[in-house]
Amino acid sequence: LLFSARETGTRLRPAWWLDLHKGLGGVAMVFTGIHLVTAFADTDLGISLATVFVPGAAGYESTAFTWGVLAFYGLAIVVFSSWPKLLFRTRRTWRAVHLLSVPATVLACVHAYQLGSDAGTPAFRVVLVLAVAAVMYPLAFRVINVVAKTRQAPTRS
Repeated sequence: LLFSARETGTRLRPAWWLDLHKGLGGVAMVFTGIHLVTAFADTDLGISLATVFVPGAAGYESTAFTWGVLAFYGLAIVVFSSWPKLLFRTRRTWRAVHLLSVPATVLACVHAYQLGSDAGTPAFRVVLVLAVAAVMYPLAFRVINVVAKTRQAPTRS
């Protein structure tokens, strides 16, 4: 969001931010994959493949699992559609798909809060608040820039 809002300053070049962004997306997919594999492999949890990949298939805490599954699909769509960006007809279509990362992040946070074993600890709550703040700050910059550009756009007669 900071990169797209052009609020990254002048010290680091846009290519550096883009590489960081792509790298973090890949790392997020890797850690999500590790999370899914370890949750499935833990026999004490009793998680089936359907629970991992089908929304609403969990026998218990179904809503919390569903948020996680939907967050995973949102993340996968965003990451895997970022690589073949040139296949999209317009940049606007690619951006619309890429914005799916915002609700996917929200769903992942809700999933962690509802189902996480550490959700009741003060440390989890502090990290969750910091994560929300880290997203809301650049999101506010982005929205402000979009509104400002809309107001500055010349009207056609």
